[in-house]
Amino acid sequence: MIENLDEVRARIDRIDDDILSRFLERMKLSEQVAEYKAERNMPVEDTQREYEIVEHVAECSGEFSTYSTALFRAMLELSKDYQEHWVKAYNEDEKRKVVQMPGVYGLLGQHLGHSYSEQIHKELGLRGRVAYDYRLLDVDPEELETFISRSDIAGLNVTMPYKTAILAFCQELSDDVLRIGAANTVVMKKGKLHAYNTDIAGFKYMVERANINIAGKKCIILGNGGTSKAARCALEDLGAREIVILSREGFNDYEALAIHFDAEIVVNATPVGMYPDNLEKLVSLKSFPRCCAVIDVIYNPLRTALLLEAEELGIPHVGGLSMLVAQARESYNLFFDRNMINATVEDVTTMLYKQNENIILTGMPGCGKTTIAEAIGEATGREVIDIDKVIESEQKKSVAEIINKYGEETFRNLEHTAILENCKESGKVIALGGGAILDRNNYPALHQNGKIFFIRRDISLLPTDDRPLSKSPETLMEMQKIRLPLYQDAADAEIENNGTIDEAVEKILKAL
Repeated sequence: MIENLDEVRARIDRIDDDILSRFLERMKLSEQVAEYKAERNMPVEDTQREYEIVEHVAECSGEFSTYSTALFRAMLELSKDYQEHWVKAYNEDEKRKVVQMPGVYGLLGQHLGHSYSEQIHKELGLRGRVAYDYRLLDVDPEELETFISRSDIAGLNVTMPYKTAILAFCQELSDDVLRIGAANTVVMKKGKLHAYNTDIAGFKYMVERANINIAGKKCIILGNGGTSKAARCALEDLGAREIVILSREGFNDYEALAIHFDAEIVVNATPVGMYPDNLEKLVSLKSFPRCCAVIDVIYNPLRTALLLEAEELGIPHVGGLSMLVAQARESYNLFFDRNMINATVEDVTTMLYKQNENIILTGMPGCGKTTIAEAIGEATGREVIDIDKVIESEQKKSVAEIINKYGEETFRNLEHTAILENCKESGKVIALGGGAILDRNNYPALHQNGKIFFIRRDISLLPTDDRPLSKSPETLMEMQKIRLPLYQDAADAEIENNGTIDEAVEKILKAL
């Protein structure tokens, strides 16, 4: 029982002073966080960080957890509000420091719908405080000469089919271009087009980032185009013992593959397996018993069929996303005579990977996949694809009607086709039917661009209405017994959904 109220209030006042002092210190640190985020064009809101803080507070607060978490949520909102105002003021000030670059910049080639170059150069420009209008420039061969003769050409990346053809219009060729016989970057300087090749530097960055040791190894390169030539030069620089280039024609064609089964490094420098022709490949890694690393220059999808096989066999491997960003950074440096650092390449590569990785939800029928997918889509702005709804839309029948009328095997075939088509896309939220995981042939399509989440819900909470394959609690128990190990084997993370949808969404966003 309190005997002296004034004394207790005095203690509270001292604590309040301490809280205020610490709060002000926290807000000053928030300013440093805001500056860091502003300089790197990062969003102010970090839902994963907020979730971790609130969870920690709740765990440490015992009977006062409700009040403690309310206090910290309020502090987090105030911190975000302050950071948003700080970043807005910073950006207004920085706009006056941005260098505005006139002229045409972009990626010159054909069939460019799969390209990430616009995203990359937007990020490089933001980080380098350079404003330039970088576009995808899809030009037909008969229009190439007219296009490249434009007086406003400033800086271009060049891709298929023009890496060699572009040389006829350039007055200055770099040593790397002469070495390779192809260019992927052209820059206008004092009225002359200068040709460069940044693929060698990009390839080296990708290999070194993946800690793949080339020195003393026999390497085979699939394909003999411009990227293949750059890969060969990079492998030479990295100390390869022997380099064999395989192509559709010539002595070392794919029919002669057997004489090179002793290769230790396999490099795919062809477009085979690239979007939209996902999951295709030229060779099987099982033919190379000495293979110790696999390199694929393709970046879309994130994991090609070749890389998926390497993963299955436990062989170190790397895809072409980091090469793409690294060579773009080299092009940016040539465009604007800058020297952007490796940390920027890492930041942009990580950002692109997260943006283009699908969030895939699997689990028992009725576990909440569709509802969670829609909530994630609303929270992140991602498109939501529900595989069951895709099938229903195409067949003009419900899943129950398809199974009851044509049988489960017919439905599974339709499901496999829908998965192949929709999971080749990037940056989506994809909700699977409960039995999609039964067909192991679905896994490569799911995994090529996706992080797979197993949504686990207590069986007593699973509905059975209008579900032909789970009509009763007993049926559900048998179904879960069969499917549980399959869900767990395929999933990258397991998410419990026995609480609110918001809680499940927070757990998924934290795990990304």
